[in-house]
Amino acid sequence: MPRPPLRFSAFVMNTASHIVHGLWRDPEGEQLRFNELDLWVDLAKRLEAGGFDAIFFADVVGVYGDYRGGWAHHAELGLQIPSNDPLVILSALASHTQHLGLAFTAGPIQQPPYNFARQVATLDHASNGRIAWNIVTSALANGWKNFGHDDLLSHDDRYAFADEYLDVLYKLWEGSWDEDALEQDRGSGRHADPSKIHAINHVSEHWKVQGPFLSAPSPQRTPLLFQAGSSKVGRDFAARHAEAQFIVSPGAEQARVLIDDTRRLVEAHGRHRDDLKFFQGLSFVVGSTEEEALRKEAELEEKIDIDGQIAHFGGSLGVDLGAYEPDTPIDVIHTEGGQSGLAWLREATNGRTPTLEDVVRLRTRNTRVTGTPEQIADELARWSEAGVDGINVVNATIPGSYQEFIDHVLPVLRERGLAQREYTPGTLRRKLFGNDRLSERHPAARYRGAFRSQVPVG
Repeated sequence: MPRPPLRFSAFVMNTASHIVHGLWRDPEGEQLRFNELDLWVDLAKRLEAGGFDAIFFADVVGVYGDYRGGWAHHAELGLQIPSNDPLVILSALASHTQHLGLAFTAGPIQQPPYNFARQVATLDHASNGRIAWNIVTSALANGWKNFGHDDLLSHDDRYAFADEYLDVLYKLWEGSWDEDALEQDRGSGRHADPSKIHAINHVSEHWKVQGPFLSAPSPQRTPLLFQAGSSKVGRDFAARHAEAQFIVSPGAEQARVLIDDTRRLVEAHGRHRDDLKFFQGLSFVVGSTEEEALRKEAELEEKIDIDGQIAHFGGSLGVDLGAYEPDTPIDVIHTEGGQSGLAWLREATNGRTPTLEDVVRLRTRNTRVTGTPEQIADELARWSEAGVDGINVVNATIPGSYQEFIDHVLPVLRERGLAQREYTPGTLRRKLFGNDRLSERHPAARYRGAFRSQVPVG
């Protein structure tokens, strides 16, 4: 049976230096304008005109771990500092687009669940149901300290904290309002039926939330749920909660193994295999000939700040890699920081112990596809056959990386049936899954109708 077309999201961050470090200095890029709303509005309009499915904003709430003794290097490089809150600008992007999905990143430490649920529901209303949330557990120690915690929670405890947070959100989004509670009947003068609006009376270790929810059900109720963890605990979390998982496998065959294993977990939690889609992170260097593409790749390599790549990787682990020699085995370092990067390196080095030198080489090259549009289409067909459902397109420059992909690669992909020719009407979830609301198999569904015995309170 032929695979459906791949989905494409633009992986961005409201900062000057996101993934490919040092390129803010390139005069062809406009990342230095990241503070300007016009940059993001223009990009969103380009992406929608080009047929992208979503714009996907990464985010952090603290500086990365030390490099060479502190975070001064991060500021000098612009390594995700300064960076702005993507949630704030999504309503502007919604007002300039009709179909483009609007995905943002946030973690439970950032604000209480009631206010977060209300903000997201408001955005889902404003966008006619195009909001997606990338659930993160926030692996930067500085981020936890910025929100009143003494230090980073352990890896597994962060996921337990996220589970509790999601439980509150699901009750608010899915259970507090019955589907037909909002009447808006001019004739009777009744705006809503109070018997169909419910308190949730949630009490758990970290949260006490009475309800009812202030927002009526939005087009999706719960936003489309992304998640990016690749540790054992992270993948189990995705198998229970996520509808799309962002992966960065070093090759199509490694992706196939990861996807097959995670889909078994999805089934073990009572969901269907296809209830979770997988988006692989890739960057592209496009040339009209292979020779041109290789020349452009060599020029890109010269522009990349290698120190920045090492600092970013070490900072995400909470380890100062500036203190180690290039041949230092990464496995000697224990960390409670993000585990996805270490897992990725082990995959990329076929099980041998990776070194710091591997960080420099592999993290800048292994998820880059270089070639003509036809060669890139061949490679993306291999990722699709491995089970990948979509591509999170990483940029070197904004908007150039995306405009080049739109102009030269997407037409070839459409000819081969690897990209959609037109948008499906409706919400983001309907575009990806054919339904506006979460599946009945999702854990949030258990709260539908669960609070009807709760009486209105003063």
